[in-house]
Amino acid sequence: MKRLSKMYDRFYEQILDEHEARRRRAGAGEFVASDLVDVLLQLAEKGRSESSEAKLTRDGVKAFIQDIIAGGTESSAVTIEWAMSELLRRPDAMASATDELDRVVGRGRWVTERDLPDLPYIDAVVKETMRLHPVGPLLVPHHAREDTVVAGYDVPAGVRVLVNAWAIARDPASWPDEPGAFRPERFLGGGAGAGVDVRGAHFELLPFGAGRRICPAYDLAMKLVVAGVASMVQGFAWRLPEGVAPEDVSMEEHFGLSTRRKVPLVAVAEPRLPAHLYAGVE
Repeated sequence: MKRLSKMYDRFYEQILDEHEARRRRAGAGEFVASDLVDVLLQLAEKGRSESSEAKLTRDGVKAFIQDIIAGGTESSAVTIEWAMSELLRRPDAMASATDELDRVVGRGRWVTERDLPDLPYIDAVVKETMRLHPVGPLLVPHHAREDTVVAGYDVPAGVRVLVNAWAIARDPASWPDEPGAFRPERFLGGGAGAGVDVRGAHFELLPFGAGRRICPAYDLAMKLVVAGVASMVQGFAWRLPEGVAPEDVSMEEHFGLSTRRKVPLVAVAEPRLPAHLYAGVE
């Protein structure tokens, strides 16, 4: 735990150092905050010059960053488990994902963030997983600010409104080709989902919500999940335990803070990269 704590502290320090260096290059008078870390560092600097007891320190900024990263850990892990479940149920899709990684990245190194734009099939796998298994199927509760009418229904001001993203993503009107089936190909050229994004601009797919209450870390979450699935598929050959057929894999859901699998996924992994690449993985 102590070693892990020190490793994370170095990581957070690197983030702060990069932001501070960018600020110094721009100059104090010309610098404009571009993200939350910039704002937090400005507040910490302001706090050092004030007498208030409630000050934001550098350690406080690092703690805030840690909360943001940790807050998305469960949802990202749940989505990756669903993606691997779906791929194991469709060996042809697993083969397509593996072939893409071998073609684009090869087996001489690990996939990195820079490779992600060149992995459209892996991206499609993640989008299809989020369509079928949104972590928050009803999103976060919304509040009607004024009386309105939606699809002929009166919605009075002050009521709580829930958006059923799970049902929307399985609506045959938006997803005509077997909406309940796992088909990453629908997000590639010519498919019904080609051009559909997950960042709230297309209402037929809202895994992160939309508008002012969209998940603030949607971009980070998308990169984490795509990179996670890519690393697992690239690094290991996956198969189900002896005697378990793809159609036998349970896909029952358990609703809690996130919608995870009711039964944890059990699979067998065999390394498929050179041994020295695994030596540096902690």
